Amino acid sequence: MTTLANHPQLRLVGVWDRDAERLDAFGRYWKVSSYASLEAVLADPAVSIVVNLTTPESHYTVNLAALTSGKHVYCEKPLAMTVAEASELVALAREHALVLAGAPANGLSDAQALCVSLLAAGTIGTPRLVYAEMEDGPVFKANWHTWRSRSGARWPGVHEFEVGCTLEHAGYAASWLVSLFGPVAEVSAVSALTFPDKGPGTETLALGPDFSVGCLTFRSGVTARVTCGLAAPRDRSLTIIGDRGTIVVRDLWDNRSPVHVEAFGAKRSLMHRGLDWLEWKLGRKLPVRVYPGTKARYPKASSGPALPAFPSQIDFVRGIAVQADAIERGETPFFSGATARHLTEVVLALNSGWRDYRPLDL
Repeated sequence: MTTLANHPQLRLVGVWDRDAERLDAFGRYWKVSSYASLEAVLADPAVSIVVNLTTPESHYTVNLAALTSGKHVYCEKPLAMTVAEASELVALAREHALVLAGAPANGLSDAQALCVSLLAAGTIGTPRLVYAEMEDGPVFKANWHTWRSRSGARWPGVHEFEVGCTLEHAGYAASWLVSLFGPVAEVSAVSALTFPDKGPGTETLALGPDFSVGCLTFRSGVTARVTCGLAAPRDRSLTIIGDRGTIVVRDLWDNRSPVHVEAFGAKRSLMHRGLDWLEWKLGRKLPVRVYPGTKARYPKASSGPALPAFPSQIDFVRGIAVQADAIERGETPFFSGATARHLTEVVLALNSGWRDYRPLDL
């Protein structure tokens, strides 16, 4: 809702939630109409795209119902909880000539477009190696019980710990990687539950992995290491290493994140050299990160209006808007169909710690 105003071509027809109290609170806060049931949503001819923001284990069921009813679908990540279910949804959408698209929308950001242009210009030569971080810090140690959305909804911490941070967050890195380097040929991953005690309300639950690390081999020849966790200090950066230098994106959640470019052999600033020396002297990393190289400039004409100020800085609705525009033109948006399934497959492999796993062909 915080970024819907960025896309005036979209009209929110109404909302539905299985929790009647939450539905009422949401509708009153945002001044939007509510449906009496999911069936009422699917029967409404005014609805073109169903935006599925339910919990992950409900994604398949809701997606299936919407597609069967002839609706286009934009789904939160992942499309489903198994590769077989995701493949079934993709086949159903194709059979009915519908567009099934998936989150996250940060792979459509201005920062991603800037990286595309830098790579296309050969700024760092041929990309060879990538480090993608999706560390959110020790969230379970924070006072998350008090966190509320603008309309008053509690942050579903216990459920997030059950599902696991990789299923919830790794897609933010995977979407960037697949958009920049193409399909993944192989995944080798390790996942673990490193902090089984997440505090009150979690003592008797079967919690999902809170850490994963995977090596992705892309058909284009690039190799990437992806980490995702809930304990290490917050780091949502991306480092691309090429033949002639590096590109560093500070924050994959920031629509216009600072992007730094450094050529191999280039002189570093006095500040950065001083910090390098101090780290060597102390024998440890300093808590302050200074990004070397030159800060890349965004083109004057942004790909969208300026975002309102809110913490995550992702234009969440951009994915839906891109989908709607593509449907209008009779085209297929990038993060849809087999590509959306591919991202789901990669994230499932990371979350489950699958070794030597080869995703289905796109």
